Amino acid sequence: MTVKNNGLSKGCVSEELRKLLISLASSWGDVIDDPRKLRVIPLKGAMTNEVYQINWPIEAGARSVLVRVYGEGVEVFFDRDDEIRTFECMSEHGHGPRLLGRFADGRVEEFIHAKTLSAADLRDPEISALVAAKLREFHRLEMPGPKNVFLWDRMRNWVGEAKRLSSPKDAEEFCLDTLEEEISMLQKEFSQDHQDIGFCHNDLQYGNIMIDEKTRAITIIDYEYASYNPVAYDLANHFCEMVANYHTDTPHILDYSKYPGEISQYLVSSFCFIDFIFAFILPFLVD
Repeated sequence: MTVKNNGLSKGCVSEELRKLLISLASSWGDVIDDPRKLRVIPLKGAMTNEVYQINWPIEAGARSVLVRVYGEGVEVFFDRDDEIRTFECMSEHGHGPRLLGRFADGRVEEFIHAKTLSAADLRDPEISALVAAKLREFHRLEMPGPKNVFLWDRMRNWVGEAKRLSSPKDAEEFCLDTLEEEISMLQKEFSQDHQDIGFCHNDLQYGNIMIDEKTRAITIIDYEYASYNPVAYDLANHFCEMVANYHTDTPHILDYSKYPGEISQYLVSSFCFIDFIFAFILPFLVD
């Protein structure tokens, strides 16, 4: 992933972004009479964008916003226009950070004063329960457009792109032909009527989940891969992310000894599927 030379990494704010920030400040009753008062702080953790905290002084201290500069070369993974539409819709419905403005290469978002989870946090039982409750809410969102499952086409596109970029030797080593067969098998299994389809995040790694350390409120951010999918897939992805740590010298190596046990899986799934349980399973138990 690359990012256009935007100057922010050196603390420089483009004319377009500067005008947007001054307009935002004015709408809040703030005054930025000197662009040098804009303080740019690079933030770590983003994988497909560059993100910055930008502060300016106010009487009570400082105002903060988050500036997200879009990465280039990500179209093979997701559609940027779809991601922007999803973010705008989530913002309008009060989920995640508010959209404050847009510029050519990115956008300005509300700065959330919360802690981004760590790899260890993701396996904390209390935090895991809070995330599960938030996921239940997320999966019930009504988003505009068709509610078609997107998972299978996306996976086939990724495998096709991997085969195009791979040598025959690499394709054989990574079993790319076998992957296509496995996708078809999984699609058949997860296309049955009992599968619960909902709006899924599809990238539930620790860097995309934030917690307010005072209120314990959970916020799920970054919707590049969000779409309608089987809810079970979103949970399985989340469980797999529990074995990852992207802030090590070997971020690609997964430690499956940290995969959640059956009890933890059951508790998380119960939170997320409670509506399904009450609607479809309990009536049969009562009868």
